[in-house]
Amino acid sequence: MSAPHALTATIAGVGFWADGLPDWDAARAFARDGVRPEAAPSRPSPQLLAPNERRRAPGSVAVALEVAMAACRDAGITPETLPSVFASTHGDLGITDYMCDTLATDPTAISPTKFHNSVHNAAAGYWTIGAGCTEATTAISAYDATFAQGLLEAMMQLATGSPAVLLVAYDTASTGLLGTVTHSEGLLGAALVLVRDGDGPHVRATLRDGADLESPGPLGIHAERNAMSQMLPLFDALATGGVRALLRAGPHRALALEITHGPQAQGASAHG
Repeated sequence: MSAPHALTATIAGVGFWADGLPDWDAARAFARDGVRPEAAPSRPSPQLLAPNERRRAPGSVAVALEVAMAACRDAGITPETLPSVFASTHGDLGITDYMCDTLATDPTAISPTKFHNSVHNAAAGYWTIGAGCTEATTAISAYDATFAQGLLEAMMQLATGSPAVLLVAYDTASTGLLGTVTHSEGLLGAALVLVRDGDGPHVRATLRDGADLESPGPLGIHAERNAMSQMLPLFDALATGGVRALLRAGPHRALALEITHGPQAQGASAHG
């Protein structure tokens, strides 16, 4: 994609959750000053779900809903009005490993609940039901280019008529035999509400040849072993006032992001 055909969007809201960094304020403080909360929760607890559903929801669903709702609150936009894109490299690896192991050893013992949560769009389904959203939702997986392709999809929806789009990205830890093939550690998720115009950070995205990426920033190092760490160059830039980020977009392709920080972003950076 050449520069004249770049896609653009304004970030109206951000949600974030990583092990030890349970929200975007904590992530920004860590990226700028290395400060971590003293007592961070070990698991997200999305209030969008009823208490019994909250307890049963797998980690992938919990983190996706937590950051999605946080981004909507940050943007001041009601979630039921937003089309959404859910991007995950692997879905829920723990459930996938359980399914494979149980099918190989005792197929009739498959848990209906875990089977229900094994599909790649499980988090998107929980979101649309919990938020009462009837707008279109898309689930994307593209290995280590998943976040870049999810961002492109969301920005394309903006460019073709949607006034605002919710992008949610997340991945979980791998376990069991599956973990020897596909490695991922911890729980990581982030969400963006993208709009056409506004006072938040403005992002201009262009595809280019080449696969060389820049050295990771503080957030990238903190969660480098999670499969969705591929998104963290953008969030490091947003947290520290950086003006560019480079994301892997596929074999020998990169998504170059130019970031212009608006008044709101500058104020947040200055005042925390």
